[in-house]
Amino acid sequence: MQVLLIGAGAREHALAVRMLESPAMGRLYMLPGNAALEGRVSKVLDIDLCDGSSIATWAQHQAIDLAVIGPEAPLLAGVSDCLEEVGTPCFGPSRAAARLEGSKAFAKELLTQAGIPTAKYMKVSGAQEALQALGDWPLPLVIKADGLAAGKGVTVAMTEGEARKAAAALEGPGIIEEYLEGREISFMVLSQGEEYVSLVPSQDHKRIYDGDRGANTGGMGALAGFDLINQSLQQEISCKIIKPTLAAMAKAGTPFKGVLYAGLMLTSQGPKVLEFNVRFGDPETQAILQLWEDDLLEVLNTVARGGMPQGLLWSQDWALSLVLASGGYPGPYRTGFQIQGLGEAGDHAQVYQACTRLTREGIVTAGGRVLTLAAKGSLELAREKVYAAAAKIRFHGLHYRRDI
Repeated sequence: MQVLLIGAGAREHALAVRMLESPAMGRLYMLPGNAALEGRVSKVLDIDLCDGSSIATWAQHQAIDLAVIGPEAPLLAGVSDCLEEVGTPCFGPSRAAARLEGSKAFAKELLTQAGIPTAKYMKVSGAQEALQALGDWPLPLVIKADGLAAGKGVTVAMTEGEARKAAAALEGPGIIEEYLEGREISFMVLSQGEEYVSLVPSQDHKRIYDGDRGANTGGMGALAGFDLINQSLQQEISCKIIKPTLAAMAKAGTPFKGVLYAGLMLTSQGPKVLEFNVRFGDPETQAILQLWEDDLLEVLNTVARGGMPQGLLWSQDWALSLVLASGGYPGPYRTGFQIQGLGEAGDHAQVYQACTRLTREGIVTAGGRVLTLAAKGSLELAREKVYAAAAKIRFHGLHYRRDI
């Protein structure tokens, strides 16, 4: 098969590694790719990853058999639609279905109309209306930008000052939401219309510092394993959240194909939806793939062509992923620092490159989240492997959480 993988992060590196293991893989193209997998993939560097028309034309000329979209921005730009229009099967939802992630307001309206449990909320047109509305909401509260924000457009305001600062920072429409207490879980399913099959549950750690302190990030590490939640709770999530969400999308004329990711809070009243994503999570995917034993390329190709796997094969181990970030992230940070110890780290765990660049001097940092390390085993062994790998990595300003 000729396969195109769109995206540049550690999630895409992890997906590429697994797809390359398939006997059906012929040639893998990555748009734009990163410094990883030199010599094993063909990079496409002269097309914008959100330019659906150009990507579709290129895919036709290259006789691409399957396209897989990693990040959310190309999905919101309609790249999946453009590929499907020229006959290239694509793993990923349509632009209309991707609004579940692209618009917090759209998602909240769908949840409310379908009676799916979620936090109480109100829409605001911008900073001024948000500031005026704050007096009607008890603290703590949550303020979200309506559009895409790379996982960083959410503020959990514990004080009036934090709430006013977050409201004033809105650059467009947003959501004010009640604060939910409980344990947060990432619950992903492969879906085809109203059919779906669940992936192993996972848990992201979004705050920058140990103990879940500091600013929200795109994710600093994740845990995956079937023992995260019991069978009864999995069934409740399926019946009260996943099934009605897929049914509501189908009823609206925007059936969902790909990965539906429900970010949930397990409250004392039961699971409630915090947000939806419309693609594999990052860094959850890097952990999940340690446990997923199927031929990934075969599964993604089946879904892209309108089918569904009858079941999935999983290890019963735990898996853990850990993000190594640039100093200052998610705020301002510097890049271009040489990364040392990649080979040594690889002796302990899988090393996935997120924001890196290949230079004459070697691999250097090129973004906020630089690397993800991942391993499986017992919970203790998985942690031991990942943190042993982290101890081998060196670059200026290196930061990672010690409590994943």
